[in-house]
Amino acid sequence: MTSSSDEARAIREEVGFFQAIRAALVKSSASSGKSSQERELAVQQIVSRAVVSTEIVDILGAAGIQSPDISILSDEFLLEVQQIDKKNLALEALRKLLNDGIRSRSQSNVVETRAFTERLEDAVARYHANAITTAEVLQELIQLAKDIRSSRDRGEELGLTEEEVAFYDALAENHSAMEVMGDEKLRVIAHELLVSLRENVTVDWAHRESARARMRVLVKRILRRYGFPPDLQDSAVQTVLQQAEALSAMWQS
Repeated sequence: MTSSSDEARAIREEVGFFQAIRAALVKSSASSGKSSQERELAVQQIVSRAVVSTEIVDILGAAGIQSPDISILSDEFLLEVQQIDKKNLALEALRKLLNDGIRSRSQSNVVETRAFTERLEDAVARYHANAITTAEVLQELIQLAKDIRSSRDRGEELGLTEEEVAFYDALAENHSAMEVMGDEKLRVIAHELLVSLRENVTVDWAHRESARARMRVLVKRILRRYGFPPDLQDSAVQTVLQQAEALSAMWQS
C-alpha cells in the first residue's frame, strides 16, 4: 500500500499537468467564439507555467509571490512584482523570466530576439554599474516584459504571419531602408522572401557554402527587383539568411 502511494506521489505533478491541459481544451472547445489560435495560446500558457524552473519559483516564493501567473507576464503579475518589498528578489526573478522568454523566441524572430536581449543586458549592466537604482531597473524590465508581450500582436497589425514578420524585421532593421522603401513594399518583399526561401531550402544548405551562395543570390535578386538600396543589401542579405537558418528546421520537419 505504501509503495502504491509513493508511486502515485511520484507522478502526481505529471497527472496534474495533463489534467490542466485537458480542462483548458474542454473549456476552450465548449466556449463559443474561441479561435484555434486562442485555444493554442491557452495551451502554450499552461505549458509555460508547467516548465518554469524550480529556481525561479523559489525566488518568487522568497519574494512573497506564491502562485504566480508568469506564463504571459500578465499585468497582474507585473503589478505584484512592482509592489513587493524585496526588490532584489523581484529583479532576479524577472530577469530570469525575461531571459527565458526571449530565448524561446530566438527561432521565430532573430532581429527581435537580438533587440530584446540587448535591452535586457543593457538595463542589468547599468544596474550593476550603479547607474540606476533597483526600482528603476525593475521598471525598465517591466516595460520590456510588456513590449515582449505586445510584440505577439504585430503580425495582425501588419497583416503578416509570424514568419513574414521575422523577414520584415530583417529588412527593416536598418532604419534607412524603412525610410527609403516604405512599410507596404517591405511587407511585399517579406512575403516573397518567405515563399522563395522556404521552397528552395535544402537539408544541408546552412553547412554547404555552395548552397548558401545560391540562397544569397536568391535573396539579392528579390531585393534588387523591388529596388532595395544597393548599399544596404549586404547587411540585409546576411540578416535574412540568419532568419532563414533559424526557421529552416521547422520548414523541413
